[in-house]
Amino acid sequence: MPVVLALLYVLCHGLVLAMWPGPVGAGSFVFLTGAPLLAAAACLWRARRDGAALGWRATALALLLWGGGMAFNMVDALGAGRADVTPQVSLFLYVLYGVPLVFILARARRERLSISLIDAAMAALLGVLFFVHAQSFAARIDVDDHAMANMQRMFDIQNLCIAAFAVVRWLVGDVPERRNFFRALAMYAVVYLLVAYYINHYTEEQSFGAYNDLLIDLPFLLLALLALSRAPAPSFVLHPRLARTVQAAGPMILPLLLLVVGTLVVDHARPLAVTGFVVATLGFGLRSILLQVDLMERQASLDQLARQDGLTGVANRREFDALLLAEWNRARRSGSELGLLLLDIDHFKVFNDRHGHPAGDRCLQAVAAVLKVSAGRAGDSVARYGGEEFAVIVPGSPLSGVLALAERLREAVEALPLPEGSVSISVGVGYLHPPALASADQLLADADAGLYAAKRAGRNQVILHAHVLDDEGSAHGTMDC
Repeated sequence: MPVVLALLYVLCHGLVLAMWPGPVGAGSFVFLTGAPLLAAAACLWRARRDGAALGWRATALALLLWGGGMAFNMVDALGAGRADVTPQVSLFLYVLYGVPLVFILARARRERLSISLIDAAMAALLGVLFFVHAQSFAARIDVDDHAMANMQRMFDIQNLCIAAFAVVRWLVGDVPERRNFFRALAMYAVVYLLVAYYINHYTEEQSFGAYNDLLIDLPFLLLALLALSRAPAPSFVLHPRLARTVQAAGPMILPLLLLVVGTLVVDHARPLAVTGFVVATLGFGLRSILLQVDLMERQASLDQLARQDGLTGVANRREFDALLLAEWNRARRSGSELGLLLLDIDHFKVFNDRHGHPAGDRCLQAVAAVLKVSAGRAGDSVARYGGEEFAVIVPGSPLSGVLALAERLREAVEALPLPEGSVSISVGVGYLHPPALASADQLLADADAGLYAAKRAGRNQVILHAHVLDDEGSAHGTMDC
């Protein structure tokens, strides 16, 4: 149905051209203004239902600017009685049409608002510089034979850049919704490039109101059809490094274009050109700093996730191994004590089977939380050792303090007000003093032996299995039940 409506639109436009001829092409202006407005409406409709909403909205804004330029062109043509002159306000809007498109093509994914505002400022200044450059040609058209050709060439370059960038972003897209958007934008931009090139170079002697106007409808109607279609874009397999390179280089588009256009206007608008140079340099530098901060924050977050258990929020097994080795090395150098507690939730499998896995997860989270609160010394470290097992590293504490902590943890877990009822833990204690006589693995083995002894003895209790230094300086094991 949308295709049929698009064909009817072109047919009606052709009938108006045939049946309503006029020196200013008033009937044709209505259709030329309506086509981009219809495409803008389709883009806004798609934006409400699509993950690439910002892209569709930026495209709709560009189409509204183009349609506004055509509307002012119509008003001027009706007032002057001729349709072969483009007023400055229309020229300005035609130039600004490319600003939202360049902005969305240069923008990377998931950028913070401040970075987007910097890009928007550079894109707006680019539009102003481009307009100043275009106006310098437009003012000399009547006295300079080359002015029109230069202005046409300038718009060709703008359209070519938009089409080329859109095609590249489409080919390297990795998110389906953004890939569909850039596909639609690329197809529209290529057709617009071809139509604009033909109109500007081969029909420049004709004014609005000729049958060539039908061609101008085509890119906008095509974009409207693509916006209304939800068919997935065909996929292309590109090398991941190439895709990442293009995505990383995207933010360079705006400052580079600012520098190029600033160079073009330096002769007739030097202060504005200098402004363009400064904004391009500072804008790219500032957005690079903000992007680097974002990357550092994300890296810190990833590092934290790599060390943290996702369910309970305490250290994971990998982090526990690193902490235990670090504390053992520190204790070995200083000759201080080192204690280790291994805790296991009693009958956790039965608890899980009876109350379900969500209740089991809540139980693990509650136990981890109470362990973190109860083991509150700055040097103590709580980790999820595996499954329903937790570990607490206790450096620099006498044996009595380690055992007292283990008992506090046992009592705190037993007092947890869980909806499914109370749970208990068995605690195995390993202790080294000085640790130079035994390895970190020995400390872990001692705590593990104490844990299994606590389970065999009936659970919900603390048992010590430790290596200490006797009076002769030799190590021996002790068991305290």
